[in-house]
Amino acid sequence: MIDPAALPALHASHGGIWLRDGSSTQAVAKGNAIGRAAETPVLLLNAPLTGQRLGYPDLNGLDLLELWAFVHPARFLVPTAKGLAEALGLERPTAEADIPALLQSATAALLSILEGSDWAEREGGWTSAQSLHRLRWPWSPLVAPRIRRPAEAERWLFTRLPEWDEAPPRPAARSIALQEEAVLSRLSDLTGAQAEARPGQRAYAAAAVEAFLPRAHRDQPNMLLAEAGTGIGKTLGYLAPASLWATQAQGTVWISTYTKALQRQLDRESLRLFPDPATAARRVVVRKGRENYLCLLNLEDALQGGFAGRAAILAQLVARWAAYSKDGDMVGGDLPGWLPTLFRRNGSTALTDRRGECIYAGCPHYRKCFIERSARASAEADIVIANHALVMINAARGRETGQRPQRIVFDEGHHLFDAADATFSVALSGHEAIELRRWIMGPEGSSRGRRRGLAARLSDLASYDEEGGDAIRAAADAARALPADEWLKRIVAGEPFGPVEQLLAAVRGTVYARAADTGEADAGYGLETELAEPDGALVEAAQDAALALDALLRPLARLAKRLEAVVEDAPDWLDGAARARIEGAIASLGWRRDLITAWLALLARIGGPADPDYVDWLTVDRVEGREYDIGVHRHWLDPTRPLAETVLKPAHGVLVTSATLKGGGDWSNAESRSGAAHLARGAQRFEAASPFDYPSRAEVLIVTDIKRGDIAALSGAYARLIEAAGGGTLGLFTAIRRLRAVHARIADRLARGGLPLYAQHVDPMDTGTLIDIFRDDPRASLLGTDALRDGVDVPGQSLRLVVMEGVPWSKPTVLHAARRLAGGGAAYDDRLIRARLAQAFGRLIRRAEDSGSFVILSAAMPSRLLSAFPPGTPIRRVTLDEAIIAVSAHSRAGIGGGAALRHQDDESGTHDLEQR
Repeated sequence: MIDPAALPALHASHGGIWLRDGSSTQAVAKGNAIGRAAETPVLLLNAPLTGQRLGYPDLNGLDLLELWAFVHPARFLVPTAKGLAEALGLERPTAEADIPALLQSATAALLSILEGSDWAEREGGWTSAQSLHRLRWPWSPLVAPRIRRPAEAERWLFTRLPEWDEAPPRPAARSIALQEEAVLSRLSDLTGAQAEARPGQRAYAAAAVEAFLPRAHRDQPNMLLAEAGTGIGKTLGYLAPASLWATQAQGTVWISTYTKALQRQLDRESLRLFPDPATAARRVVVRKGRENYLCLLNLEDALQGGFAGRAAILAQLVARWAAYSKDGDMVGGDLPGWLPTLFRRNGSTALTDRRGECIYAGCPHYRKCFIERSARASAEADIVIANHALVMINAARGRETGQRPQRIVFDEGHHLFDAADATFSVALSGHEAIELRRWIMGPEGSSRGRRRGLAARLSDLASYDEEGGDAIRAAADAARALPADEWLKRIVAGEPFGPVEQLLAAVRGTVYARAADTGEADAGYGLETELAEPDGALVEAAQDAALALDALLRPLARLAKRLEAVVEDAPDWLDGAARARIEGAIASLGWRRDLITAWLALLARIGGPADPDYVDWLTVDRVEGREYDIGVHRHWLDPTRPLAETVLKPAHGVLVTSATLKGGGDWSNAESRSGAAHLARGAQRFEAASPFDYPSRAEVLIVTDIKRGDIAALSGAYARLIEAAGGGTLGLFTAIRRLRAVHARIADRLARGGLPLYAQHVDPMDTGTLIDIFRDDPRASLLGTDALRDGVDVPGQSLRLVVMEGVPWSKPTVLHAARRLAGGGAAYDDRLIRARLAQAFGRLIRRAEDSGSFVILSAAMPSRLLSAFPPGTPIRRVTLDEAIIAVSAHSRAGIGGGAALRHQDDESGTHDLEQR
């Protein structure tokens, strides 16, 4: 067998390139490193990232992350040298030049696990290794010989996964009134006898009882708006009454979040409620949209030849993971976030149900389906951890009416407005229309894959029911009016085909004609214009497209009626599995009919009267000058209106909570953006200020001598501030282009000082992985955009400086202009900006011992917005040089010098891994 020590190992970063061949490590030039990697397989850690550092994105080799995914599927790993060393119990490298030697040692350690008798993930390993060998996986010559062939056939994946069982409908929850004393007693149990007393948390838990009282009137839920500052402990504060109500009422509480990070945190906190993992898995269920879960039928197709090349290798590694996964969640679950990026996301999206083509009980894996198992488990659970989008979509589409959420906790409630805005909006675009065509017609021409049209999915109905078969055929004929493959090329060439493509061509012409007048046409990014005073060509195209869509809607409605009739008639062939499949088809048809109806209402607006409840506009979507979609859009002017009608009013109790619910303003802001303003009874209010000592632990520095638009000065400011803090910096940008420009200018400089820099939209890694790396290394810094402003929880010294490139003004879009006009003009803008500043500042201090600086690189920061920061926080306007001195002093005071930083580096990684 090949000796891992004999394999060359390569490491590349912004600080340099090192190659270890045999027992010696040398710094090498970029060209030599690329040539050596091309000649013979070399050991790498994260090949896409290493290739980017070398300027050779197609770099391949023996990636240790792929080996880890095979040996330890579904196990967490920070994908860095430090993370790998800690996970394997190896000595951490003290310098980057030591990393190639670590790669050799880690390879030997991982391969030795395959030969040991205590390999926990042995089952399925031999079968998977043989499949990967046939696919010429680079690791196969080292892996396959080390796995002994099992004496008996392995139970692997499809035979290993458990089946779910049907259960009778759960009775309605009992009407009970929680006692405050019992809630506080449950809170004490959750926090532990030795926990520090938190008066704010106890007051919060007592106030949350309001959301669990029996409601007095229909369509008038007991609603509580609760702003609880960072450090109050609101998670356990609402879990105490929620879990107690679930037990006493025998009902389910839905806890809805906006970010996947909080979902994972809540899942971990559930072990406080149910210390036994098996009990916790049964009583607490995480729910997400279907597109997040592995589709076993898609995976089977990929394993049987549907994928080729690197995508086929990814499918094998995903199959290894699926056999050990907790719930099959591919996005934010226990599938390593870095795994799909190793394959340039080649094939990963095709393994989920993103096209709505599930055949339900017609699938051979239906009884083992991760999605179905999760949905059924949630019906019996005490706590369902979901997200805002899922809660709203299920309500809007009438899904799961038998278990409609009656008690809902909206954590991260300041995002309710944005989530409702996305859920209840409509877009008639090229991408949306062609997906509808494919859903109806299935594969056309040379299309490959498992995509199946209506006729294939409902073939037994077509053969049984002549009218149903006629409706399927009529729908397929009508769908030919929708855009087909290469629709965008035809439109750009001035040769649109069919009424919907004609409409999109007219939309494109109108956008370019009007956007050119604003000077934006050459910017290279998306263009838009309001839908006002349309010309004759656009009106005529809209009318023709509406006729085509109406002709499609009719057979779909007829088909839905026939399916309902089949279920009622119950023919001989309609067993339980067939009934479930037809009911699933009825649901899918329902929401696509709703989609077409919404499109028709949108098209009726073109040339007709404006509807004051909506904002309509036209777009040409582009990335760096390349067009990728064209569309007509409609959003509610106030999306909390449908939120209140479909989600809030049917509920019995709703708790909306956040550390920044008021957004630095007053309660009217929270009421208008949560939907409470549309309830006859309104909402109760609760407020608890953060217990943290912001005057002594934090400061806000407004730098006044950085000229707006000066990329060189902006880059220099970021570099100097990160150096002053010794890393541990979160840099926030409002434009991806500026983020990339700053990163390109400063990454090498910081690396030479031992300060790694990572960035969204630059490094080939998902956001969750970037945050894991940032959290694990106190000397690392991370640059990002809005997703990091709202979704990062990094306590301790890994985050001690937040830098914003400027005031986060709203983009002057058509939608924003309409809402600004309706919401009070400049006052509306100020409310939004204060909320964003409050969220960004909230990243800095996550626990009592944290400290740090918040820097805004803008002389134009208005004083009226400073109320976004906690009362008493020192706020100063300073020059960059003064800011450097202040950040350096604050960092030294906070971490106690370099020795303390190194100690933190030693301790934090293990702590965080244990927490996860």
